[in-house]
Amino acid sequence: MSLIDQIRQPILAELEVFKKIFAESLYTDNPLLSSINEYLLEGSGKNLRPILVILSAKLCGDINIASYNSALSIELLHNASLIHDDVVDDTMERRGRLSINARWTNKVAVLSGDYMLSNSLICATKTQNLRILEAIAKIGMELSDGELIQLTNTQQTKITEEDYYKVTRKKTAFLFATCTEIGALSVNADADKTAHLQKFGEYMGICFQIKDDIFDYYTDIEIGKPTANDLQDGKVTLPLIYALQNSTGNEKNLVMSIIDNKDFSKENVDLIMNFAHAKGGVKYAAQCMENFKNKAIEELNGFEDNEIKSVLIMCAEFAAQRTI
Repeated sequence: MSLIDQIRQPILAELEVFKKIFAESLYTDNPLLSSINEYLLEGSGKNLRPILVILSAKLCGDINIASYNSALSIELLHNASLIHDDVVDDTMERRGRLSINARWTNKVAVLSGDYMLSNSLICATKTQNLRILEAIAKIGMELSDGELIQLTNTQQTKITEEDYYKVTRKKTAFLFATCTEIGALSVNADADKTAHLQKFGEYMGICFQIKDDIFDYYTDIEIGKPTANDLQDGKVTLPLIYALQNSTGNEKNLVMSIIDNKDFSKENVDLIMNFAHAKGGVKYAAQCMENFKNKAIEELNGFEDNEIKSVLIMCAEFAAQRTI
């Protein structure tokens, strides 16, 4: 049994309820929207974010309708952000299938993403919990802010680790943190438990993003999914940041010249990948990822040992160990 299947095991019944209400939330009498929503359902991923909401709620109390609406809200918002991201990045594939903008058009993708975002906020209001609604609204702002900062940073060689972590927190970590926070809020967990679960989600999210950035420095065959996407877009992430900061001479100057000149041919992308490995950037990123994974697990120390706590620890392990 895979690690993600082990994670799902204690909440299989809850996930079935979630899948049912997720499909119901996408119902519309608009034929175009209906086709898009059906397409999204067919290609839905691991549901990791709803899993985090449900596990966090179950760690602190009994799952209720607010827990399900919280999970639904965050998953709708996440999908809306992916649809918009694919338009911004001109991405033609998502999870091995045509992206919404590729199958339909950019206009259709933007509007369907807007519709899904509004649907997310409606689900948040159904929790009748102002703090949950506030958390969902805030993460929508953080995701957009992170994307804008990354666009500003693209194809710049003077990006620091501080810059990298700022974007990572806004684009990925705060989304995970919101999952665990609203799960706790949905069952009226106390402030201390909510804060620790929020930090758990944040550190796990950073770990998750660093893993994605490490994937970019391997070949498709080694990983089993498209790689070097960020490199081809001129995005300088942690492995390359470290390699550039810890090297000198002609090789470093050549890599910086490639990035500054936006010359991302296959030969040059391969050169940058090899440079990041040779200068210890990929190894350093892996060490940072492990550190954040351990920090995430430490946030659970104050909780009673039980099956749900063990599964949340597995979630952190999954973020670091996954191959997809």
